[in-house]
Amino acid sequence: MLLLLLLTNAFVLLPWAGAGRIIGGQEVKPHSRPYMAHLEIKSGSQTGYCGGFLIRPDAVLSAAHCVDKMGTVRVTVILGAHNMTSRERSQQKIRVGQWVIHPEYSPDDLKNDIVLLKLKPRARINQNVQFISIPRRNEHVRQGTLCRVSGWGRTSPNGNRSNVLREVKLKVQKEEICQQLFNNYQRQSMICVGDEYSKKATYMGDSGGPLVCNKKAHGIVSHGYDDHLFPEVFTRISYFEPWICEQLRRFELQDIPYSPSSD
Repeated sequence: MLLLLLLTNAFVLLPWAGAGRIIGGQEVKPHSRPYMAHLEIKSGSQTGYCGGFLIRPDAVLSAAHCVDKMGTVRVTVILGAHNMTSRERSQQKIRVGQWVIHPEYSPDDLKNDIVLLKLKPRARINQNVQFISIPRRNEHVRQGTLCRVSGWGRTSPNGNRSNVLREVKLKVQKEEICQQLFNNYQRQSMICVGDEYSKKATYMGDSGGPLVCNKKAHGIVSHGYDDHLFPEVFTRISYFEPWICEQLRRFELQDIPYSPSSD
């Protein structure tokens, strides 16, 4: 397993990038979530997997803990996928040469757990590969909102990763629930998600995937407890919207060819 961060014997954060699962969900219609990205992360002899999502033809958002590794890390983004074991003509595989982790990301408690990956070449936008909108800085998702999370993760705690894209419906919860259970919880930059009674959740391997509410990606799968499914902590995208926009502008500047001024 990759990316199991053991903070104490009692408290285990689960960056879902090792084997992954969508628990209590169901398979989605093939290519009905065209913004979804499958990340293959190679570090030395180990290979981990994460989710992600396309927000522009040249940019994928994911969780910082997915790529925060020692040594050389190679990341490949696969777009337009449904069944990861078949050679789908719709798939676009892009080797990621550059990514930007939030400067205040903390691997110990997963604060500011967000990374922006630059795609070069850009993704080819078509029926199976499209981007999803993100909220503005002042745009918040309300408690009780029913959202969706997709991933290629396990369908049971001890099972294998799903070959096909699956999805689970989860409700946004009261902030107080996560504040009581997570010492690291920050209201402004995190979202408390899950349903105590539904037995539905994300898990390892679904990290970096989007929390889609009202057709926008409001959150990023980040972490939770090892011994129970509820609640889970998601990175709040609206809080990071100014930082995301700044990085996207830098991506554009990097693509402008250098032309020396003439005398």
